[in-house]
Amino acid sequence: MNRRSAYVSLVVALLGVLAACSSPFAFHGSGRELISPDEVVDFDLLFGQNCAGCHGVNGRGGAAFALANPVFLAIADDAVIRRTAANGVPGTLMPAFARSAGGVLTDRQIEVLVQGIRSWANPAALGSQTPPPYSATAPGDPQRGAAVYRTYCSSCHGADGRGGNKASSIIGDSYLALISDQQLRTIVIAGRPELGAPDWRSDVVGQPLPDQSISDVVAWLSAQRPKFPGRPDQLASENSDGGSR
Repeated sequence: MNRRSAYVSLVVALLGVLAACSSPFAFHGSGRELISPDEVVDFDLLFGQNCAGCHGVNGRGGAAFALANPVFLAIADDAVIRRTAANGVPGTLMPAFARSAGGVLTDRQIEVLVQGIRSWANPAALGSQTPPPYSATAPGDPQRGAAVYRTYCSSCHGADGRGGNKASSIIGDSYLALISDQQLRTIVIAGRPELGAPDWRSDVVGQPLPDQSISDVVAWLSAQRPKFPGRPDQLASENSDGGSR
């Protein structure tokens, strides 16, 4: 084979590799059959490709909270999980996965994810205790929330929420700018056991957080959220005014 023929063969081979990488099909199953991404309905595969990067392998937690948390699954019903997976959470890092919302998954695949996540539920883990509802039943009050924070949260997150010996800051501008009030409420109720953060029952031994207190402390946290996150001019203005929070 001369040099020109060898060059042509190499180009053809590289084009074949690139074509395979950009193929709209996927291998699936023990037989490695080739199927369209629309036809993938294996939960483990769908979760691994779309969710595990943030929520961890088997939903055990990562950059985002653990979906396999039994308290979370006790308060979030199928509709909540379906809506979040399909439409995402605007203003946060949770993207929309349904095609109807600009994502890549079909309605059938969203339903596979919902039912697969639901299969991790473990009602026995809660014993006889019933967690507060997923959504707030009444508006929270930031002033009352400050007192709730001091009682239930400050021993870990510090007196002002900027971090302590046991846990990090929970009032950082970047953190609050990328998390919704509902996500804050969910974490207060369900905790983040993968990070050592307790749920609503364990902040103070023998004193589970009441529903209204949860709403109040979420309102206090929300009040710390910057109006214009990432705006140096806003930060300079707040500093010149002695701080707006």
